[in-house]
Formats: sequence, C-alpha cells, structure tokens
Amino acid sequence: MRVLFATSPGLGHVFPTISLAHALRAAGHEVLFTTAGGVEAARAGLHVVDTAPGVDIGELFRKYAADNDISFDQMRAETGDGWKFAAGMFAVVSDVTADRTVDAAKQWRPDLVVHSPLQGAGALAASAIGVPAVEHGLSMSELTGLDVALFEEMSATYERHGVSKLPEVTEQIAVGPPSMRDGDSGWQMRYVPYNGGGVLPEWLLEPTARPRVAITLGTVVPLMGGVGSLRRLIDIVGGLDADFVVALGEADQSELGSLPDNVRATAWVPLGALLASCSAMIHHGGAGTTMTGIVAGVPQLVMPYMADQPANAAAVRDRGLGLVGSAEDVTEEQVRALLEDESLRTTAHEVRDEIAALPTPADLVSKLAGLVS
Repeated sequence: MRVLFATSPGLGHVFPTISLAHALRAAGHEVLFTTAGGVEAARAGLHVVDTAPGVDIGELFRKYAADNDISFDQMRAETGDGWKFAAGMFAVVSDVTADRTVDAAKQWRPDLVVHSPLQGAGALAASAIGVPAVEHGLSMSELTGLDVALFEEMSATYERHGVSKLPEVTEQIAVGPPSMRDGDSGWQMRYVPYNGGGVLPEWLLEPTARPRVAITLGTVVPLMGGVGSLRRLIDIVGGLDADFVVALGEADQSELGSLPDNVRATAWVPLGALLASCSAMIHHGGAGTTMTGIVAGVPQLVMPYMADQPANAAAVRDRGLGLVGSAEDVTEEQVRALLEDESLRTTAHEVRDEIAALPTPADLVSKLAGLVS
C-alpha cells in the first residue's frame, strides 16, 4: 500500500503524523510526505516533496493577518471564531501547496491520503485521484466541519483542478484521551509523541535535587510575538524552590533579560525527553505540547495565546490535570499549586494511563489497509 501524507507546514502539524508514518513503513508500506519545506519530515527519515519551494510561509501568515486587519493581540483574543479565522488563513496556505500536492498524487499514485486537519490540499488530492482520505487529528479537538469550511474557502482551488467535491470515502483518526475529547467520532489512536531527535545535553540526564519544571511557548508564538511575555513568569519563579528550564528553540533569549539562578534557558531540546525529567510544565497550549505533556503525565499550567490554545487549556483545566492562566496575570500561587497540588498529579497520571490504553499507531495500520482492499 502507498500512503501519501499531506500536512500543513509547521512542527505542530507535521510532528503528530510522524509516528503513524513510521508504523506504516515498519509494516512494509510505502510513505511519501507532501508539505511546504519538508525539513521536519525529512529529518524523521521520510521522503518528502516540498510543495511550496521558495515560499516564506511565515510571511504568508503575516500578510493574511495584515490584509484582514488582525493583529497578534487580536489573534490572542479570539476564542469562538478562532477556527473560522484559521480556516481562512490555512485555505491560503493550502492553495499555495495545492498544485504540487495534486501533482505528486497523480505521479506517485497513492492508495490512500492521510492529511492534517488544516491542510485542505490533502482532501483535494484524494478527490482528484479518487482514493480515500483520512484526517489525522492533532489533539482533543475534533474540529467538526472544518473540512467543509476549507472546501468552501478553497472553491477556486478545487475549480482550478477540476474537482467539485470532497473525497467520497473519509475517516478521522482521533488521538485525544476519551475523557478529554469534545466528540466521539473517528478511530481512536494513542498519541505517540514525536518531537524530533537530537543529542541530549548532559544536564538533562543528571539527577535533580528538587523539582524541575519545563517552560515553553512552542514555535509559532515566539515567531509572532517573541518571548518577552514570559518576563513576569520568570520573575515569579526565581523565588521558588524548584528548577525551571525555558526551552526557547531559535527565539532571542535577550528579550528575557537576566535570569535567576534557578532558571536555565536552552535552545532546542526534544520536549518528550525534557518532560521525562520534569515534575510539571508551563506552556502556551499548543496541541503537540499539550498532548506530549498528557503522555508524560505531568501537571500543566497553560497560558494560551491564540487558535486552538484556549480550547486546549480549558480541556486541561476541566479534566483536572492542570491550571489556566495568562502570561500577563500568572501568579506565584498558581505556580506553587502546580508543584504542590497532589490532585493535579493524580489526575495527570490517570489521563496518562488512559491514553496509554488506546490502540497504537501500529494497530491502525490494518484499518488503513482495509480502506483500500
């Protein structure tokens, strides 16, 4: 069986699909990725077609926001209409990648297309060659109706390729723990975090004398607004009896100013490896970050900024495995509760065990094969 993966650009969209791709390859199936850039999937040992060579995707996002008079602060304020905005923005990105995605599908002739929820070019390619499409979930949210919203936003793109409808056979893979999902449709699959490889720093494996807490804003928030919003949090944690690791990626550390002795700033560290040494985490609420924290079984303090982050934060709070705050108003009491409230830790362990009991990506391979047999 040949499986074409079509993902939106960005770690949060590519990384969650890698474990399933590896499971398919381990079972003897062929896999090809189509995405803008493609570095993330290529580094995971997968073959990739760059569907937007020479295109600055970040600039595309910024231009869409500017053309629609949406500032970063407004994106942060969006809640109920966040996915409406996202559908419009990602329809533009999907259109840019559509031609090469469809071309790759016609030339490579996959039996099946797996696509991330916001990559409208995936469903388009599946419909163009008449094969089933499977939407690979990213978190607790099932984003019901998003495929139709993207189809409507991409009407000109579909017309350009002579396609008039969504694929006839569609399925969904849901990766959220059942007690935190906002629906009950789709095939359930355990979320197996893939955060990239890397040489781990020596300090990461050293025994810790006191609790260690991971702090991250992911990749998109620093790109859109920098990391200066963490300054209040850094000032608070400097007086606590714990160690804090701020994972900055490629962000500019100078925005944080001088750091207390118990705060370490580091560049890229695979999040799963970092959380294995941590007692808790503080983050922005990105889907991949939230889900990796759930798998690690650590309490979370979520400070959401935009898109699906408020929904992910609410799911963490409502299930009882974490707290919700904001970068501007976070308090010492919240951070202390994150470290000291045993009910948060107990619930985090319960949900960790719940997600570990779900079918693995390897278990889903036969179901995918069943769509094309």
